[in-house]
Amino acid sequence: MSCYFIANIKINDEETYRKYLAGARDVFRKFNGKYRVVTETPEVREGKWSYTKVVLIEFPSKKDLDDWYYSDEYQALLKYRLEAAVCDTLVVDQNY
Repeated sequence: MSCYFIANIKINDEETYRKYLAGARDVFRKFNGKYRVVTETPEVREGKWSYTKVVLIEFPSKKDLDDWYYSDEYQALLKYRLEAAVCDTLVVDQNY
């Protein structure tokens, strides 16, 4: 079953964030990840949204997602995202 990585991101340093983006897509693809949503303009219906971007990535399974997230390739990029932005991330299994 599909598994999703959801990231709410508030970018504080565009230059450093671009270093993250430079390799992110290739690493997602290597581990069977597919961007499903990337937007800076979600429609907020309830609560407050204080981020600059929301990203939704689909993986075929939790194993694929974990293999991607904990891979050496992604960890090398992740440091740029964490340095450049405040991020709240979720992993959601499709379990219905």
